[in-house]
Amino acid sequence: MNAQTKEHIIKAMDKNIRFDGRKNDEFRPITIQYGASSTAEGSTRVQFGDCEVIAGVKLGMGKPFDDRPKEGVLMVNAEMLPLSNPKYEGGQPGNDAIELSRVIDRGVRESHMIDNEKLCIKEGEKVWMVSVDISPINSDGELFDIAAFATVAAIKDAVYPEIVDDKVDYHKKTNTHLPIQRVPVSITIYKFGNNYVVDPSEREIGAADARLTLAFTEEDEIVAMQKGGETPFDINEVDTIIALAKKKSRELRALLK
Repeated sequence: MNAQTKEHIIKAMDKNIRFDGRKNDEFRPITIQYGASSTAEGSTRVQFGDCEVIAGVKLGMGKPFDDRPKEGVLMVNAEMLPLSNPKYEGGQPGNDAIELSRVIDRGVRESHMIDNEKLCIKEGEKVWMVSVDISPINSDGELFDIAAFATVAAIKDAVYPEIVDDKVDYHKKTNTHLPIQRVPVSITIYKFGNNYVVDPSEREIGAADARLTLAFTEEDEIVAMQKGGETPFDINEVDTIIALAKKKSRELRALLK
């Protein structure tokens, strides 16, 4: 992004207005569709404005880790499809995909969203493996929050497949949902000059100085944080970001109900 465009974006934000008419702390219109995939055990299609992500959950049986014989396994994978944005390329996952999957994995894992011990089928031998796949369909700006939101909603949507003759029958689903303990919500605050902004579009995001992603539980407990960008935050800025992120997390959480 050239310096003139960045200056124009930040000057507008200084007046609490953005190119699409939103205020700095406003999300784009949000829609959520459950059951987006008929073959997944749980799935959602989520849109923040023109940004669109599909998340799906597959369940399988496998052997637990040796140091956690009573616990199931969670795996989160993000794939940046070239069809979602020409800046992505096919092949091995790039840094964007790796960071996105790790940030979302951390929020789900550290919140203890799923009671992993209840995923145990036979201690030390067989547990449920929870695999989440995240695919942006249209990558238009901020992805951390929409992808995390879609992931959490897909996990909430997931039900166990039936077990027939000690094998998973993926053609038959039960009515039993995963053992959910908490529901984490992630919010990413971007710094543009002296402004703190949520949900930047593709047109805006290149002008950001830095970002901070925070995952909150229902009790407003912070369970995960991830900083991006080269510009540092001082302690007062972090306090401001936490307060704004906490407020916005409650807005997103209300949509999950």
